[in-house]
Amino acid sequence: MSPKLPTPPRAEQRPTIHSQHGRERQDPYAWLRDDNWQEVMRKPEVLRQDVRDYLEAENAYLEAAMGDTEALQETLFEELKGRIKQDDSTVPAPDGAWAYYHRFETGGEHPVICRRPRADDEDTGAEEVLYDANAAAKGEAYFKLASAEHSPDHACLVTAADIKGSEYFTAEVRDLESGELLPDRIENTDGHLVWGNDGRTLYYTVLDDNHRPWRVYRHRLGDDSTKDALIYEEKDPGFFVGLGKTESDRFIVIQAHDHTTSEVWLIDAENPDSEASLVAARDRDVEYHVAHHGDRLLILTNADGAEDFKVVEAPLEEPTRENWRDLVPHKAGRLIVSLLGFKRHLVRLERVDGLPRIAVEDLESGDSHFVAFDEAAYSLGVIPGYEYDTTTLRFVYSSLTTPAQTFDYDMDTRARKLLKEQEVPSGHDPADYRSGRVMAKSHDGEEVPVSLLHHKDTPLDGSAPLLLYGYG
Repeated sequence: MSPKLPTPPRAEQRPTIHSQHGRERQDPYAWLRDDNWQEVMRKPEVLRQDVRDYLEAENAYLEAAMGDTEALQETLFEELKGRIKQDDSTVPAPDGAWAYYHRFETGGEHPVICRRPRADDEDTGAEEVLYDANAAAKGEAYFKLASAEHSPDHACLVTAADIKGSEYFTAEVRDLESGELLPDRIENTDGHLVWGNDGRTLYYTVLDDNHRPWRVYRHRLGDDSTKDALIYEEKDPGFFVGLGKTESDRFIVIQAHDHTTSEVWLIDAENPDSEASLVAARDRDVEYHVAHHGDRLLILTNADGAEDFKVVEAPLEEPTRENWRDLVPHKAGRLIVSLLGFKRHLVRLERVDGLPRIAVEDLESGDSHFVAFDEAAYSLGVIPGYEYDTTTLRFVYSSLTTPAQTFDYDMDTRARKLLKEQEVPSGHDPADYRSGRVMAKSHDGEEVPVSLLHHKDTPLDGSAPLLLYGYG
């Protein structure tokens, strides 16, 4: 007989009326939202006592109700871990004289950021540990590493971590020769920082009281971060701000966006004192993303009714909308998902009939080709690297039968090299399974792709059970 469960807590109802837009609505549980929630995010100990008491009662009830499943929980947890290689690592990404990667240790929950001399074989033992997040997390009740970025001159590493669960990240900078922390400390970032090309300048985004990334600041190593220069401020509360860098390393990219509209500003990464310049003013329901190539910008956009997106080019000096010219015209049914720019090549990740594909264009000759795959259904992703002047594209391929495989692809010779295949410690043989793909007509006449997976011994006569999963 199952043990009798304790009585679940009941939240008190306190009548509260909200008046908005000339209408009133009642919310008897509004008291559970602490009016001081912004400070609570930074200092959980200031949570109002009556709210804390109720949350703790809910937690106590959960523990009591689930108490007799603890052994099962542990069994399931161990089974899940058995399918994951705990001491895994990423494929080293070359950047100049170094190759950067991160790895995990058995029993560790956080990454170890590393590099090794580029010329070394992976097994030479020349690894240099730049930052051990497991050591940084020791003694903390919570720890999350958002990013770790080395400077262009390979002299410093900036990391951003949250130790409270507030999603306000604190950035710190390490000298990679000495291993010592520099005095630079930047609070309340969204966790992502970008280096200027001088290796002494950092750009970062901060959060407002509603946890919206809204301001971009510039910090010079050695300066007081409270006096950092404000580079950009997004005044529309419906827009969020993101920060990146073109593959050419020429520009810092500020992307302001909501769900359907975007606007891009560029900062000269070579000039720490430069101001942000606008590419094209925001236009409702028009999205665009930029890559840099020589004296022009290559822009992925849905402008001019390009529902499935197109690629345009614009002169670097005058990139406004009236100067956009089609480079890859819109084609209905071919969704261009993303662009990746190299010195001599432009890579497009596309989706046709629900299936991804990689298109490679030689920017000098204009020739283009697709990277071919054999299976009927698969997943595909391109991995941006650190190097711009290269013919090597890195991508990850997986399918319902094939664990993730990381390849380097020569965009000139079209040769591919398998660098790594995901290891499943509990065992997996792709030959035991069969996959396929069919199109099913929906109620509105549209063809919907359906990916199929079954064991090689499964009877296909309608007698086997089916798990159907839909997403859209």
